[in-house]
Amino acid sequence: MPVQQRWARLAAWFVSLVAGGVFGVAGTIGQAYMFGVLPVGLVVAVLGITGLVGGLRLVTGDRWTALACGLGAVLTTTLFSGRGPGGSVVVPAPVDASISTGIIWTFAVPVVVAVVVGWPSLAAARRVHTN
Repeated sequence: MPVQQRWARLAAWFVSLVAGGVFGVAGTIGQAYMFGVLPVGLVVAVLGITGLVGGLRLVTGDRWTALACGLGAVLTTTLFSGRGPGGSVVVPAPVDASISTGIIWTFAVPVVVAVVVGWPSLAAARRVHTN
């Protein structure tokens, strides 16, 4: 692989990592929004991370770029889900031991990333089928 192509790929991974990190922060903060009893913030956040990671996988055709994006989202979600240095909590634990949108978001991000990254390449399947 030529040096220029290697640098371009590393740059794409870095940009994907940062984009995933930014969306991880936005999703962690926005997942708590409720419209009455509907968890609108959680639905938008899960659809957004699915679209971002899936879109990167489709556009680049590279699992590693999608994985870098997902890793950024998982790391920032984990980082901002805990107690901050001032004692503030962005994703509070539910009081009555029920399942909250924060808990669903915390587990949904790695599951979505694993499914998108692990999904078989359809282009490779078409090439095998046509030969």
